[in-house]
Amino acid sequence: MSQIKTELLRKDAPIGVFDSGVGGLTVVREIMRQIPNEKIIYFGDTARVPYGSKSKDTVTRFSEQIVRFLRTFQVKTIVVACNTASAYALDELEEDADIPVMGVLKPGAKAAVEATRNGRVGVIGTEATIGSGMYSKYIKELSKNVTIYGKACPLFVPLIEEGLWEDPVTDEIAGRYLAELIDIDIDTLILGCTHYPLIRSTLGRLVGGRVSLVNPAYETARELKDMLLEMDMLNDEEPKLGSNRYQFYVSDKAEKFVRFANSIIKYGILSAKTIHLEDC
Repeated sequence: MSQIKTELLRKDAPIGVFDSGVGGLTVVREIMRQIPNEKIIYFGDTARVPYGSKSKDTVTRFSEQIVRFLRTFQVKTIVVACNTASAYALDELEEDADIPVMGVLKPGAKAAVEATRNGRVGVIGTEATIGSGMYSKYIKELSKNVTIYGKACPLFVPLIEEGLWEDPVTDEIAGRYLAELIDIDIDTLILGCTHYPLIRSTLGRLVGGRVSLVNPAYETARELKDMLLEMDMLNDEEPKLGSNRYQFYVSDKAEKFVRFANSIIKYGILSAKTIHLEDC
């Protein structure tokens, strides 16, 4: 990583957050809850979603474009609120940055190791996240006694984005995806895509109460708070009214994004601005 120049950062500077689309809003929601004084600049790459079926080179290139855009707001840190981008691009983003860059995989892996009792951890996510093996890598770095079982669930994202959070179709698909993990007798399940917390109740009901569900969105916000405290960069004062406390940008379909965002975040998101990254 490039040397972080904390002396050039301001406590009241915003936090940059990005995702391939709308799933990262679950991370934003947790940041709002846990560190409410922070300003947030969010970018959702809705024109190029999903990232889960794309190559590492493509996801890395997209992520670097988004980071350059977020840096124009003088953000004090960047949260990669996308499991696929965290798996594929985080190392390159950290290497090039002189501000902290945080992904969602490491906080989720740490929480899973702390939660498991029998050493059998399931991970569900996109094909890219599961195929990367990064959750396994991070968990093995923390504990050699944990076995990781990954399952790609490619249909969850479109079902969630269609608003079918509690629907018989989602129940049917989830039951098929989770059956083999239940048979393996996992006791911990990582929701390895930022969309998945939106169907947490469905997943919890299907795997049963003895299986701990790990929400990396929650864990990432908690780790972000700890990092800002350690760096003495936590915003001390509540932003004033009219200070553009939360700003949302997308690469396409701004109206659809706002509707979806308002179903997740209860802060009355009034608008999102469309930005073409190639023009930045």
